[in-house]
Order: sequence, then structure tokens, then C-alpha cells
Amino acid sequence: MSYDINAAPYGWYIGSYLLRFMELEADNNHDPEARFLSWENTVIVQAKNIEEAYEKIVAIGIGFTEPYKGGDQGVPVQWEYLGMTDLLPIYDELEDGAEVMWLPRHPRKLKNLRRLVVEKEVFFNRRPKE
Repeated sequence: MSYDINAAPYGWYIGSYLLRFMELEADNNHDPEARFLSWENTVIVQAKNIEEAYEKIVAIGIGFTEPYKGGDQGVPVQWEYLGMTDLLPIYDELEDGAEVMWLPRHPRKLKNLRRLVVEKEVFFNRRPKE
């Protein structure tokens, strides 16, 4: 029996997509050097195969792109779907401790590896307070 690295044994896939925020009437919306607020969102979907998972995640991302009036001034704004950034099958059954994503890293010095680790307090302080 052959093993397919792109197949999820339990039918779940995890994928990320990128959105950028823009004011619709801004002059620089098509300037490749302009800076934009962006969000990379990660979702899981249940699908028969990786192609179906891809299509589902694209549809989810595009679903957040309706223009609306933002801020106190009611400025016309929109999140623009830029595309997928990652798509992986989830090989484990979903439960506590199931591995759902991974990222291979190139060899680095120990001091640089330690810089990748985030202190516990950062996770609690970066979320908006209610």
C-alpha cells in the first residue's frame, strides 16, 4: 500500500490564507511598495482530498472580502483576499495533543533558536481586553 503525503487519514486539513486591509479610495492600493495591515488566518476544514480542502479554504477567505464603511468617519474599506499561504493534511485524529501543523526550519545557532521562543506572558497580553 502506498502512502500519500497529501492525504489526511481522518479527513481534516489545516490551511492559512492572507488578507490585506485597504481604504477603497486610497491612491496607493496597487502600489507594490505600499504597506498594508494584513492578517494571516488559519482554519481547519473537513474534505475528501487536498484539492477540496484548498477550494473550501479559498471560499472561506473570499467570504471576508465584502466592502464596508469603517471607523467613525464611515470610510469605504475592504479586506482583500491575496491567496493561500499554507495547506497541510492533519495526520492525527483531532484531540488534545494532536499535531495539526508543523514548520521545518533550517539549522540555526542555539542562540537564534532561543529567540524564536515566545514567553508565556506575551500570549496573554497580545489579545484585546474586553
